[in-house]
Amino acid sequence: MGVMARLKRNKKIKGGEIISIMLAEEGVEKVFGIIDGTYFGFYSTMAAHGIDLVTPRHETSGVHMAGAYARLSGKLGVCMASNGPGVANVLPGVAVENAEGNRVLLVTSSRRTQIIYPDRGGTFQYFPQVDVIAPMAKWSCSVPSVDRLAEIMRRALRLCFTGRPGVVHVDVPEDIMNSSHDPDPTWFREPSRYRCLTPLQATAEQVAEAAKMLSGARYPLLHAGSGVLHAGAEEEVRRLAELLEAPLSTSWAARACQDERGPQALPMIYIDAIARARNEADAVLVLGSRLGETDWWGKPPYWAPADRQSLIQVDIDAEHLGNIRPADLPIMADVKDFCCKLVALLEKRPESAERLSERRRHLGEIKDACRIRREQLDEALDDDGVPMHTARVLQACQDCFPQDAIMVVDGGNTAVWSNFYHEIREPGTVVTTPKMGMLGAGVAQALGAQVAHPDRRVYCVIGDGAMGFHMQEVETAVRNHLPVIYLVLCDRQWGMVKMNQQFGLRPVKTLLLRSLGPEETINADLGEIRFDLLGEAMGAHGERASAPGDLPGAIERSLAAGRPAVIHVDVDPVKHMWAPNLKTFKDMHEEPAG
Repeated sequence: MGVMARLKRNKKIKGGEIISIMLAEEGVEKVFGIIDGTYFGFYSTMAAHGIDLVTPRHETSGVHMAGAYARLSGKLGVCMASNGPGVANVLPGVAVENAEGNRVLLVTSSRRTQIIYPDRGGTFQYFPQVDVIAPMAKWSCSVPSVDRLAEIMRRALRLCFTGRPGVVHVDVPEDIMNSSHDPDPTWFREPSRYRCLTPLQATAEQVAEAAKMLSGARYPLLHAGSGVLHAGAEEEVRRLAELLEAPLSTSWAARACQDERGPQALPMIYIDAIARARNEADAVLVLGSRLGETDWWGKPPYWAPADRQSLIQVDIDAEHLGNIRPADLPIMADVKDFCCKLVALLEKRPESAERLSERRRHLGEIKDACRIRREQLDEALDDDGVPMHTARVLQACQDCFPQDAIMVVDGGNTAVWSNFYHEIREPGTVVTTPKMGMLGAGVAQALGAQVAHPDRRVYCVIGDGAMGFHMQEVETAVRNHLPVIYLVLCDRQWGMVKMNQQFGLRPVKTLLLRSLGPEETINADLGEIRFDLLGEAMGAHGERASAPGDLPGAIERSLAAGRPAVIHVDVDPVKHMWAPNLKTFKDMHEEPAG
């Protein structure tokens, strides 16, 4: 439907309908948020333009739903929050989804124009929303008048699709949102007339130079960031690694960009093998990654020094090119466009059989190291203790859920165990918050994932501490017919923090006994919540499993229930606390030597 066709002849429209019309033209089908009178003119007009409103129980959950929806669908995630307390509630979600780089548009209401920006003094449900959100978002702006609403929305939508994805915020006063106006035809235009719809392209010269550098390298390495996921370039990156016989590592955020069983795949959990590959590589192609803290900033001793390792860096955001580590060939371009062109060029000019054989031998040595580490980790899968070893939970999930099921991960030690014992077998099947490690975000992210893919199974592996932040969203799942399955790993403690406390307070006793009593730590233990019964109270299917043999049946019954489910999983609190590679996790947050 054309923009002007959405307007009825001689009919006034609410200010909020200007937003609905523009979102519909951008292909938006879902908006996440809680209703309020201050933006009735917005949400009451959505349905007429083919937009569904999905309502959570907490505003910050709406942002997490929009973020996961955007990441998994490739579309724009849109959420809304009402003035004052609603916007205050949304702030954690803004901080997280912006940091994680998810494409989200946040529309908020504010009080009437005459009494805000600046506050007249004592204004009800008012604080400087734009000023507060601006430092934690990609852009934040207030609309001063209805004749500028469409203009500011165009700028917001343009920014949503320019550079690194993040949260873009538009704040609309209630008198603009809810009052009626004669529509001005100049307000409306197709998206192609206010933003570029084609990807940012690499030049032929840049692609040729990259091909020359990679082909000339003895041991090239590919490193993928979340830009690969946003660009939808998973297959192109896989093919590129195949053509070069190069190991493919990822950032924590981009782990879901590959099938980890692939011959070139170098899963991020094999930290020592990755460090070897990064030090022995003489040319590195970084795709859509900032080389952040959990990538060791791209510095020695975890990467080879810049004087013996050339770097090609491709990103749509110029700010990150050569920022941490000098780039020998910085390329500002869409990752998918670049990889398509590079693949085509390498297919025309294949590597020599001798060179590919040497790289294959080298890659085999690195993969052998991965296999040895995997065997060490998998010893935990023989543990039949009750309550169960956490590794057995992930094993049961891998066995029971379909290969294309989407796993959402949330928690401290729960997230560590999940990463080390879940193998990604299909790209785009894991969602988490690796940049912020935000407890509770996964509850709503699972809902956003299910909205994005209603035909696939979605499950959330979450710690009991994290589930306590937003457990009310189980009712959201029930009300919206979203059959998400929550597996709540219950150790009744703040495990990751408790471990740090134990080593800080009584390190020798901790090493000998592996755990201290509640009286020897500081507020680190929790009481039990029966999450299965809580789920049943909200209309979900409930299960409890304590023995490893009980969990597969609980998962199968939850899958068959046809509605949301909550499985209370009792895990051994001491074993759960001693998650794999905790020392490495600590080292990641210290400055490398180089």
